[in-house]
Amino acid sequence: MTPNPLIGVFFHWLGGLASASFYVPYKKIRLWSWEIFWLTGGIFSWLIAPWILAYFQTSDLFGVLGAASPTTWFWCVFWGLLWGFGGLTFGLTMRYLGLSLGMAVALGLTTVIGTLGEPIFSGKIIQLIQTLSGQVTLFGVLVVLGGIVLVARAGHAKEKEVTEVSESLKEFNLTKGLLVAVFCGIMSSCFAFGLAAGAPVREASAAAGTGPLWVGLPVLCMVLLGGLTTNLVWSGYLILKNKSASEWVGKPRAASEDKGKIPLLVNYLLAALGGTLWYFQFFFYTMGESQMGEYGFSSWTLHMASIILFSTLWGFALKEWAGTSAKTRTLVWGGIALLVGSTVIIGIGNMLAGQAAGH
Repeated sequence: MTPNPLIGVFFHWLGGLASASFYVPYKKIRLWSWEIFWLTGGIFSWLIAPWILAYFQTSDLFGVLGAASPTTWFWCVFWGLLWGFGGLTFGLTMRYLGLSLGMAVALGLTTVIGTLGEPIFSGKIIQLIQTLSGQVTLFGVLVVLGGIVLVARAGHAKEKEVTEVSESLKEFNLTKGLLVAVFCGIMSSCFAFGLAAGAPVREASAAAGTGPLWVGLPVLCMVLLGGLTTNLVWSGYLILKNKSASEWVGKPRAASEDKGKIPLLVNYLLAALGGTLWYFQFFFYTMGESQMGEYGFSSWTLHMASIILFSTLWGFALKEWAGTSAKTRTLVWGGIALLVGSTVIIGIGNMLAGQAAGH
């Protein structure tokens, strides 16, 4: 199947929408501690959904994964472990720097490192700079960063206009925040490296008869095992510390002030929905990546841009921007316009690369 970058952009938008939406069901969960609903939903995100969908959508899943070399397994799981640290420290970044600066530093670093790391390490960056298609694609990356900066500035203005002193500003610590944000940005970008390390598995899955859209699913199983491990250790620590395990069977923890009845069935269903939505971001990511042709590395930029785009739109839908000034809303819509434009630019860059390869 000939890659179609525009279809790839559409799949990345679907992935961004799933990522931006997964926390909405979590907000409806009642009387469960964070670590309980995070780990419960995470079981669906990192274990159940990846393996079920990979089993039904690919050929000889266990044969392909069983034949993968120990080196491939190691690097996929290793990068997944590191990526897990990025997710866990993202909240601390927002805590010490606030929404605006935290988003700009963490997501900006994640975008640049996750996108350009592979071509820099492989030496393809020189080729990118020397070709029109590469220049257009790199320009798209810069446009994404511009969009992130505008959305971050809008977020900062919103914090000042809507609240007198927000919680994030109360704990503002520039030095500590920047250190955490840099760590978070670097670690979060490791997911892209894990996917790149799984290239031999994608090839083996294709050779086994898997269609082009689904060859990345076995790699997700491997990388997400690493992420599961990191989150399992941290959530397990919090469960032991807070003595919250009883919430899984409907009993509030001893220290809980709210002794209401836990809606177990509803909580489990909401956690399953949120966790599965989270996984779908990478389900569609691998589909989009399969359509990006020679410049598959640009998928990470499209992924990050789509997440920020749809997260911001969700903010409007939930009236989080109510009460802000026209100037602030102009800033955020300008950022959204840049993010949408960047996905089109990167898609064009990939199409030019495909046309050049065809000649």
